[in-house]
Parts: sequence; C-alpha cells; structure tokens
Amino acid sequence: MEPEPTEVKRRRGIYLLPNLLTTAGLFAGFYAIVASMGGRYGTAALAVYVAMILDGLDGRVARLTNTQTAFGVEYDSLSDMVSFGLAPALVIYEWSLSGLAHYGWLWAKFGWLGAFVYAAGAALRLARFNTQVGTLDKRYFQGLPSPAAAAVVVGLVWVGNETGVGGTELAFPALILTIFAGMLMVSNIRYYSFKEVDFVRRVPFVAILLVVMAFVLISIDPPKVLFGVTLAYLIAGPLHTLYRLRRHRAERRAAGRGGRGG
Repeated sequence: MEPEPTEVKRRRGIYLLPNLLTTAGLFAGFYAIVASMGGRYGTAALAVYVAMILDGLDGRVARLTNTQTAFGVEYDSLSDMVSFGLAPALVIYEWSLSGLAHYGWLWAKFGWLGAFVYAAGAALRLARFNTQVGTLDKRYFQGLPSPAAAAVVVGLVWVGNETGVGGTELAFPALILTIFAGMLMVSNIRYYSFKEVDFVRRVPFVAILLVVMAFVLISIDPPKVLFGVTLAYLIAGPLHTLYRLRRHRAERRAAGRGGRGG
C-alpha cells in the first residue's frame, strides 16, 4: 500500500525588513497629509521626500536579501498611492490650489479637480506599472514615475514655503504643474529608470567623488536644488521624445530619398 502524499504546508508570515521600510514610507506619506492640514507645508513636503527615499530602499533591500514576495509588491503599490498619489495632491491643494476660490466658484472647482487629475493619474500609473512588470524595457519607465511626479509637485510647495511666497500667489502655475504631472504619469513618454545603476559591484573611485559632490550641491539649498533636479527630469522625457521623433522622421526622409535615387 502506497503512503498517502503529504500535504506541503505554505509558510505563513511576511518578511519584516522590506515591509518595515514600506510601512515607514506609508507613514511618511500619511504624515505629509496631516502636516499639510495643520499648515506645516514645509514639513509635509519633506515627509514626501522621505517617503521617496524609503520607497527606493524597500525594493532594493528585498532584492538583495532575496525576500521579494507578491504581498510585498502589492503592499508597496498601495503605499505608493498614499505617499505619491494622495499626499502630493492634498498638499498642493491645501497650500495653493484651494486659493483659486478667491477668483470665483468656477476656479475653485478647477482647483480640486486639478488635484484629482493628479491623484487619478498616479492611480492609473501604478495600476499600469503592476500589469506590465516583466514585459517592458527595464532601462525606461513608460510615463513619469509617481515618485518623480510627487517630488516636482511638493518641491514647488517646499520652495515657496522656504522663500516666503504664498501658495495663492502661485495658484495658476501650481494648477498647470499639477495637471501636467498627472497627465505625464499616464502618458507613453519614456523616462530613464536608473535601474542599471549597481550598488553592489565595484565602481570607479570617481563615482564616490560624484556622490559626495551631489550631497554638497544639495546641502547648499535643498528645496531649490531638489525641485530643479526633479523638474529637469520631468521636462527631459518630452524633450527626449521629440528628439527621437524628429530623428526618426529624418531617417525616413533620408531612406525615401535614397530609394528614389537608386
């Protein structure tokens, strides 16, 4: 008589370290919302940047320690929605877009609708990313990454708060930037992912020097430097796309002339 096959029990539980980092990022995003409701806009913006750092760490820690799980992927996505979707939308609304109400009821609606466009863009961006994992070129993101979009939006808040410029004064530029960032997240524009950067293997000594110089540059004026860098990254995507389209058209015209000449 053959022995009955033993049932393999699935191990229950989750890996603590990567999910702890994800939870910390979720807390930072939630705290950004609470801080903005209390009028502490600089603190709120800084909390979103902290969430960005933690978001970059949890995935790398999971890969380095071989603790990647389906639960971790879903938990990270939900955390990103709070930290880079809802938090930036509510922070920019509390700081600036709510001030559009001074220009009438119609502009007041544009204010909260602009914040919603950003939040919806982040949700759609994360949903699309989750369904396309493993099918796209890892060197590029399709659409503006939600952490970068969040950095641009709250970066404007941080710069305005540090320079003493009120959010109401920048209501219209803030509305344009918020909607633009939300639309870029669901666009097909490619952005470099920096996933080819290897933090484990050896690198030339000059790479360490460049990292030190980057920290020095940021320390000079963190709000303006970080906002400038992230804004440049946001603009780089459309500019690179236009350059590729123009080059592709030039190559097609050159091929057409070559074919007629032959």
